[in-house]
Amino acid sequence: MAQHVIVGKGAVGSTLAQELVAQGNEVLVLSRSGGTDVRGIRHVAVDATDATALTAAVAGADVVYNCASPTYWRWAADWPPLFGSMLDSAARTGAVLVTAGNLYGYGTHGALMFEDTPLRATEAKGAVRAQMWRDAAARTDLRATEVRAADYLGPLADSQAHAGPRFLRPLVSGKVVRPVVAVDQPHSWTYLPDFARALVAAGATPAAWGRAWHVPTAEPLTFRELAARFATAAGAPEPRIRPVDSRIVRAMGLVSPLLREVATVADHFAEPFVMDTTASERTLRTTATPWDQAIKETLAAV
Repeated sequence: MAQHVIVGKGAVGSTLAQELVAQGNEVLVLSRSGGTDVRGIRHVAVDATDATALTAAVAGADVVYNCASPTYWRWAADWPPLFGSMLDSAARTGAVLVTAGNLYGYGTHGALMFEDTPLRATEAKGAVRAQMWRDAAARTDLRATEVRAADYLGPLADSQAHAGPRFLRPLVSGKVVRPVVAVDQPHSWTYLPDFARALVAAGATPAAWGRAWHVPTAEPLTFRELAARFATAAGAPEPRIRPVDSRIVRAMGLVSPLLREVATVADHFAEPFVMDTTASERTLRTTATPWDQAIKETLAAV
């Protein structure tokens, strides 16, 4: 049986741990604070920026999944040392390194995104994510892959997710929804369990190593269309969506580092932000969960 180690216990890491256990595996989850062990999942506290400590913790692992989630407004400072430690530990142990990535590195341009679309982001968060993949791809002493998701939703989505609890709870209650981004452009949305299944497949598929992949994802929807589908499924009134004016978001960013960083990538919603997943479906042999099922399962957890 393969040995699986997950670095990070946020929405992605926790969903991945559940998926691995469902597939009959035992999982080790590493994080700064550790956690409470549950059936099939063991937690250990480790500072993943310490390559020596991380190497010792992942010794014997076949696959290490990078699902870490540094504070959003500290990506540029926190990701380089953290990811560098992961690269070094993967090289030392021989484990396959599978990184949970996103679409930020491409930069926004309104065109359909493919895995070979150039990584041309100039915004700080996108630039650091792009450099992470360049660093991984340049290493000849390890096996690595990256699985890139769009903005995610699903049962374990956290409060920072655009389609997470802060969106769904008022929506199903018939209250006004106040997103801090535009709502009328087509957008790819990744279902968290699909993300987890793609990560597992990438780690187990030698043909996937050495390049990046997109999570198989259902057809794009505008934020407004997404809200309408959730409201219909929940038996809620027609959504009342009133986006916060971008000028207000920028002003709020003066005191909120989270909103300040959200404002810098608001163009992800102001123009089409859609990815193609044809190549990954073929190589990883996974498919996207249909919208009706994803919405039903997400609502059950709200």
